[in-house]
Amino acid sequence: MLIKLLEASRATKRVISLCYDSFAIVLGVYLSNCIRLGTFDLVITSKELAALLITLITSLAIFIKSGMYRAILRYMTQPAIVTIIICVLLSGVTLAVSGFLTYSKIPRSVPFIYIGLMLVLIGGPRLLIRHVILKMGALPPSDMVPVIIYGAGRTGHQLMLALQDTGYRVVAFVDDNSSLHGTLLANIKIHSPTDLPQLIASTLAVKVLLALGRTPHSLRLEIIKRLEKFHINVQTIPDMGDILSGRAHIENVRDVDVEDLLGRDSVQPLSDLMEEAITDKVVMVTGAGGSIGSELCRQIIDCKPTTLILLDHNEYSLYALEQELISRNLPLVSIVPLLGSVQNGTFLKSVFNRYKVNTIYHAAAYKHVPLVESNIVEGIKNNVLGTLCCAEAAVAAGVGLFVLISTDKAVRPTNVMGASKRLAELILQSIAQRQGVTRFVMVRFGNVLGSSGSVVPLFRKQIKNGGPVTVTHPEIIRYFMTIKEASQLVIQAGAMGKGGDVFVLDMGEPVKIVDLALRMIHLSGLSVRDAANPEGDVEIQYSGLRPGEKLYEELLIGDNVFATDHPRIFKALEQSVSWREMDAFLKNLKLACEMDEANKIKLMLREMPLEYNRELAEEQDPPRAALNRVS
Repeated sequence: MLIKLLEASRATKRVISLCYDSFAIVLGVYLSNCIRLGTFDLVITSKELAALLITLITSLAIFIKSGMYRAILRYMTQPAIVTIIICVLLSGVTLAVSGFLTYSKIPRSVPFIYIGLMLVLIGGPRLLIRHVILKMGALPPSDMVPVIIYGAGRTGHQLMLALQDTGYRVVAFVDDNSSLHGTLLANIKIHSPTDLPQLIASTLAVKVLLALGRTPHSLRLEIIKRLEKFHINVQTIPDMGDILSGRAHIENVRDVDVEDLLGRDSVQPLSDLMEEAITDKVVMVTGAGGSIGSELCRQIIDCKPTTLILLDHNEYSLYALEQELISRNLPLVSIVPLLGSVQNGTFLKSVFNRYKVNTIYHAAAYKHVPLVESNIVEGIKNNVLGTLCCAEAAVAAGVGLFVLISTDKAVRPTNVMGASKRLAELILQSIAQRQGVTRFVMVRFGNVLGSSGSVVPLFRKQIKNGGPVTVTHPEIIRYFMTIKEASQLVIQAGAMGKGGDVFVLDMGEPVKIVDLALRMIHLSGLSVRDAANPEGDVEIQYSGLRPGEKLYEELLIGDNVFATDHPRIFKALEQSVSWREMDAFLKNLKLACEMDEANKIKLMLREMPLEYNRELAEEQDPPRAALNRVS
């Protein structure tokens, strides 16, 4: 019978609730009078009946208007309970007023007794039914996944409530705040982080869920490092901004964010620098469909350009990005997707002139080191000659600002990809010297976490498949930052450029790749299989450095680096080449590309001041001090 009732339509359930509440109101008025007068034998006249009828009709109208019958019992929360209390109080006021207006003999204390009874008669059954429904739908404790929530604040409490119907069972809270230790949150004890080994053993918890709210990433990393040694699966909840915007739900637990693994706190972007080259301007992003290009577009569109032009040769990536940006519903920003190549100078000049482009962010490039190493001619055509075409077209069309997205691999390159990016920097510096129409700015930074080809998604996939996790070398080190922070810094650095500037971004401290792999394995609740632990879960294998790959990357060629107005953007003064020398070199380079002479191109790269050294690989000194130490 109960199951049939629960499966009934919403309209049927509302009619049943209305009928019950009508009965409860009549019963409440009767019993409150009986309690006050001490007898069940009441004298009821037409005046008392009139007061009862007014109370009944008015109370039901209040209940309907307040939305009591729209609330779903199984999901009834604190706001719904508050609504019931307010409705009962208004019903009590209605009884008092109706008794006065009809000159009935209802005692003045009856409405107060009535309110107490109605809270039980109206609220009690609803809470009871909600409890029964939840118990019926809940898994037995033995079938639920025991978890520990790290963070006993508001976020932790919300997470616990959200997990009630998801198959998880919260067995304990853990918090760094010593004043909370030993207290209860929702009848669950709060423990010190030092109790975690005993808690994991006694509760058989298989996961620790991080509910740290707005805790800085640097503190999150400290917590993650403490949890590593327990070999328990550590996950987190989505970013609070995504939860508030509706893009994610608090119960959507996921693997620890790359930002937390990095432990790097972003600096709030300076609004004037973000807007200077974008707001109310026509902006173009080449390579818009790539990882960096697409994030640049997201940041740019928030700064409200009049037109955002997306250029890419990949049809699907361009379509997907266009749809994403359109979904942001910014009617004042015109989005123009263009399929094309940066090597087509005629096409670029036409686009720049037609749309009167003000600012260009040149992110189009082949960036995968081994692929460019085995496809030298195409790599040079795209990264070098494509940059040249784009720059020349920008000058011809009178574009105000041209920002090149460069890489730390351009510093003392040991591969063609890095050499091509350093050559692109030199080309723009040479063009900047010969003209004053377009400001050319180069922004150099290291790896971005979560991009296509990034080690983090690769390691996650390998761990999920049971390994092995492949690391090229036990000593390999890389600089990392998030795509969002890198894009914001690129935009701000571009706004600061005067022409021919090379800016380098403060990447923080370098990260040892094998340490990142170890951390991700441990946070997945697994152990490393090695000689000391042959029964471990996941093995780490060293595949050896790939062609042209360095152990260490650098951001500076020399020591001439100066601070700017932004704490994470520095300006480097480095060697440049005259346009006459560069022009002669480029003519020969174009001819070598047309003749498909890859070996000749590699020899030619040594003619320019690139410090290109293919033989340099493992024989390197450790990376220089981080840029944040530059005074």
